[in-house]
Order: sequence, then structure tokens, then C-alpha cells
Amino acid sequence: MDLAGKVAIITGGTGGLGVAVVERLANAGATVVAPFVKEDAFRSLAERIPAVIGLPLDLTDESATQAAYRTIATTHGGIDILINAAGGFAGGEPVHQTPWALWQVQLDINLKTAVISCAAAIPHLIARGGGAIVNVSSRTATQAGANLAAYAAAKRAVLQLTEALAAELRPHDITVNAVLPSVIDTPTNRSAMPKANHESWVKPEEIAAVIHFLVSPAARIISGAAIPVYGRA
Repeated sequence: MDLAGKVAIITGGTGGLGVAVVERLANAGATVVAPFVKEDAFRSLAERIPAVIGLPLDLTDESATQAAYRTIATTHGGIDILINAAGGFAGGEPVHQTPWALWQVQLDINLKTAVISCAAAIPHLIARGGGAIVNVSSRTATQAGANLAAYAAAKRAVLQLTEALAAELRPHDITVNAVLPSVIDTPTNRSAMPKANHESWVKPEEIAAVIHFLVSPAARIISGAAIPVYGRA
């Protein structure tokens, strides 16, 4: 699953899952670009993975993202891979007790960032003659989502985005798939849920391995899939 010569953009690359994906793809030989907002978070990422290329960017800013991805394509010869791992979780209340402001935040960070990044990257993938996109959805997207409706709705929309893009981009040899984690075994989640059974949680590196497969030549026949990656969680 060698990715030498490939240029990959990984949004959310400084997050608990994103770091593992950056490391996995960089070790496979890809040129990896990680957009970031917090400089200290990217500094920590770069200390662990010196080869990563940082890109200060607000992924909810459509024009800025378009311009940034054009610069990446010009500087590195194109874009082959997009991983939409940017996102975040909030919730815990019934729908009638959840203010629209929280819905908007969840839609912005989980759906809007993916839509804008896809729109900015796809012309460059087409120009390369093919490529791969992987969106990070959630197990919650396929369940009732009681008390988590805003998050669940945003992540379910990511699944619809994945299916639509897979159909639209099939003629261009661009695969589009989604992975559905549950609770990921990260320090942040352990801190938030200290009494949970951490042994059943999936490690970021395990999910990164699935994402690596999906963007590799070995998975060229897979597109439009929503793949559970929650193990025994």
C-alpha cells in the first residue's frame, strides 16, 4: 500500500484520530498536508511527524480553502487524497432542549468543513486522473441518536455526502468512502470517561490502517461504502 508520489490533505490532522492518520500516510510515503487552526497543536504534531506540512486555515472559510488547496496543488504538483477527519462532538440534551446554536456548530465543524474541502480538492483530483476521499462519520449516524441529535444529524449528512460524491466522481476514477468510529481510545476520551471500559475502544492507529487501505491502490474497486470501525465498542 505504497503511497509514494501521492499528495494527501488530512483535515483534523492535529486531533486524536488525525495524528494517527497523518503518521500512517506519511510512513507510507505520501506528502501529507495538515490544515490547522491552533499553532501549538500543529507544533506538537510536527515534533512527532517532522515530514508533515502545516497549513494555517479555517476550513469553514470557503474562499480561503479554495485558495489554500490551489496553492497546495501548485506547490506539490497536485492533490491525490483527501481525508476529512475534522470535526467535533457536542450534545447530551433532548432536541427540544438543544439550542439551534449547538446544531449550527455541529453542522459547521462536521459537515461544512467536509463539503468545502471536497469542493476545493475535487478539481485537483480530477486533474490528476483519479484519487481517493475518505470522510469520517460516526456510528451515531446510523442509530437513533437520542440526546445527540445535532451531532448525529451532522454525521448522517456526511454519509449522504459520501454517497452522492461516490456517484458523481465514479467516471473520474475517484473513490469516496466513509468510516464510522464509535468512541476512539484517545487521551481526551479517557479523561472525559474515566470509568468507561477503555479496553473495548478502538485505537486511532487501527482506524488509520483502514483509512490507509481505502486510499491505497488495493481499494480502487470500493466506493460509496460506510465502513464500521468500532470493533467491540
